Order: sequence, then structure tokens, then C-alpha cells
Amino acid sequence: MEQRAQNLEEDMRARLARLTEELERGQEMLRALESQQRQLGETLLRISGARQILLELLGEEESSAQSDVVALNGGASEVRGVEVGATTDRE
Repeated sequence: MEQRAQNLEEDMRARLARLTEELERGQEMLRALESQQRQLGETLLRISGARQILLELLGEEESSAQSDVVALNGGASEVRGVEVGATTDRE
């Protein structure tokens, strides 16, 4: 009976180690994706700003319904219906 309990504990510790590794890999992937999301959001905002300047220089205006950047709010933006939110760095 003691051997069975020992085997069970070893199995649980091995599973715990695998889950810990999987969690760390997942957290690393999430940090990388959040960084990519932040960079893409910044790029879209720069593109939108440059586009707006060119429209103004050309004397053209867009209605707010047609604007690429629909809303800017606290570091988050919505670009053509796709939300690009600011994330906190966990690095």
C-alpha cells in the first residue's frame, strides 16, 4: 500500500512539473502576443495619423463614420471595428 501511495505522489509531482512548464510557456507566449498587439496598435495609429494629415493637406475631409480611427480612449483604439487595446507590460 505504501508503494502505491509513493507512486501516486511521484505521478502527481511529475504532472505538477509538466503543468508548471506549460504555464510558463503560455505566459511567455502571452507576453509576446501582447507586445505584438501593442506594436501593431501603435503602427495603426501612426498610419491613421499620417493618412489624416495627407487628407487635410489635400483639402479632403471624411465624415466620422468613414474615419479609419473610430475612437481613441485611454490608449485603446478601435480601427475599422477591430479593437486594439493598450496592454500592461509584464516584462
